[in-house]
Amino acid sequence: MAETLADKIWRQHTVASAEEGPDLVYVDMQLIHEVNTPVAFSNLRDAGREVRRPELSLGTIDHQNATDDELRTSTIVEGARQIECMKRNCADFGIELYAPGDRQRGIAHVIAPELGLAQPGMTLVCCDSHTSTNGAFGVLAFGIGTSQVEHVLATQTLWMQKMRNMRVVVDGELPAGVSSKDLILEIIAAIGTAGGQGYVIEYQGEAIRALSMESRMTICNMTIEAGARAGLVAPDEKTYEYLRGRAHVPQGEEFDAEVGYWKTFHSDPDAVFDKEVFLDASQMVPRVSWGTTPAQTVSLAGLVPNPTEFTDTAEREAAERALEYMELEPGTRMSDIEIDTVFIGSCTNGRIEDLRAAAAVFEGRSVAEGVEVVLVPGSEQVRRQAIDEGLDSVFESAGVSLRHSGCSLCVGLNEDKYAPRKRTASTNNRNFEGRQGPGIKTHLVSPAVAAACAVTGRLVAPTHLEV
Repeated sequence: MAETLADKIWRQHTVASAEEGPDLVYVDMQLIHEVNTPVAFSNLRDAGREVRRPELSLGTIDHQNATDDELRTSTIVEGARQIECMKRNCADFGIELYAPGDRQRGIAHVIAPELGLAQPGMTLVCCDSHTSTNGAFGVLAFGIGTSQVEHVLATQTLWMQKMRNMRVVVDGELPAGVSSKDLILEIIAAIGTAGGQGYVIEYQGEAIRALSMESRMTICNMTIEAGARAGLVAPDEKTYEYLRGRAHVPQGEEFDAEVGYWKTFHSDPDAVFDKEVFLDASQMVPRVSWGTTPAQTVSLAGLVPNPTEFTDTAEREAAERALEYMELEPGTRMSDIEIDTVFIGSCTNGRIEDLRAAAAVFEGRSVAEGVEVVLVPGSEQVRRQAIDEGLDSVFESAGVSLRHSGCSLCVGLNEDKYAPRKRTASTNNRNFEGRQGPGIKTHLVSPAVAAACAVTGRLVAPTHLEV
């Protein structure tokens, strides 16, 4: 029987099935961080249970840590408490932890690929929705809740309802200056923030195959913003070369044998998907959000839409609310909108490829007067590589400081905060009301666009700088 990639992984990891109910699924790897795990560990202690396979969990501190100083303790009381709690829990239960000061520390969804922990055909979970990032490697990866974290720690399994399959095919070639961030924003705009609800989305097509591994991670990362549970890209030669030589990947002849196994993870040619979407990459442009969901985006060369343009009542009302919060008038040119701040980083766009894209725009230019820029790499490894490549000097010359790794302004649980009501161009994944702070107006953009916004003080594409 023909199977999709997601179905193959699910079948190979199903331990038991209940009639008309969920399946018990084996979990190959669990990532944990300091924010959503204290209760899970507390419950294990109260029940007198141990972690069944501590070597199959990895902890990192990424949400609450300071980014201006790698070793400074958080000045936020709750943040400092959670960090210390995470250190104690991992030590007590024998789980490896990357805490501030560790060379491999960083955002969970950035360090897992760096370490080779995300390998084709695996199941991987984390107490964070953007775990889907790891789907770029042909991994069935999804976020889970606190009670589920506890269940995985205690049993290395999880009861889950099998998801439906969606295929998004993107053919054609992306025009110059159009990034994977623009591509995924285009997909979300096409299917909506609930269009993927109940599905695993597999991305196929010429444009997807042409993407680097880091760009595929961006696509899978923001799959969640389309309402889906997970995103997948079938592994190929780019996947194998990315994984070659990484810490948790077999080496030598064992690696070659593993590649042979990884090559079995693809959707069969005659596999049936429950839903299909087809898009043309050649028609895509750099995009920017005008509203308060990742689906509310337009071309950077476009206008703020008028709510009356939406025929669906719910969409029209959502647009009216979004424009009220964003303090924007219909018909305003996006390129005329001035910004106060810029954030470059997050698990969406905090990899070395993203920093290179930003540096290429900053080269020989300076940040506009009055604009605040926060640039945070996704991991300490990314930070070291940026310094080795001299990107830190480019940033410094432009008036930007390269901070240490962390979630930073993507979530606002740490010292990195904007003053209330500021307008920001941001490379993170969510632009919800208050996501980056009280009254903050977030415009989602790619790293290169964010850098161009920093230089001009307005929402513009890098091509605007060449005019």
